[in-house]
Amino acid sequence: MNKEQLKKRMKAILALDSHPSHIAGGFAVGVFIGITPLFGLHTPMAIALAFIFRLNKLTTITGSWLNTPFTVLPVLMASYRLGEFVLRRPPKSVSFEILDWHHLKGYATALFIGSSIIGLATALVAYFICYWMVVKFRRKDPGLNELTRESLLTGEDLEHEQEAEK
Repeated sequence: MNKEQLKKRMKAILALDSHPSHIAGGFAVGVFIGITPLFGLHTPMAIALAFIFRLNKLTTITGSWLNTPFTVLPVLMASYRLGEFVLRRPPKSVSFEILDWHHLKGYATALFIGSSIIGLATALVAYFICYWMVVKFRRKDPGLNELTRESLLTGEDLEHEQEAEK
């Protein structure tokens, strides 16, 4: 994804016809998923959870892609070390050169514990940043600003409200 595509995707997310907390919630769930060591399953998990919890699919999938090839190894190492710390075990010497389950399953418990903690913290931060960005972006456009104001007053998505009236 190049810089222009990323800008376009971010503008599409920030301008969605949805309550800012709904947008931010989907993004945060995606970020949590992206931190997990379940490589290859991030996008299907994001889609499944978006359907189950009625989240915005675009924001959930985008959030799940936040952990990039440049950040995956530091996140894995931090998750493993945090997991071992929580389990009160000294960390083993480890290298995550091969990211498949045959290689990682010996570290699975520590990885899941650590990635859950890091994922939760990261998702909370992502929620508030995304919420703030949606509201700030929408203030620049009178139509979007009115959409935000009305959705904050009603606490619901305007689109779902209009469907319920029909």
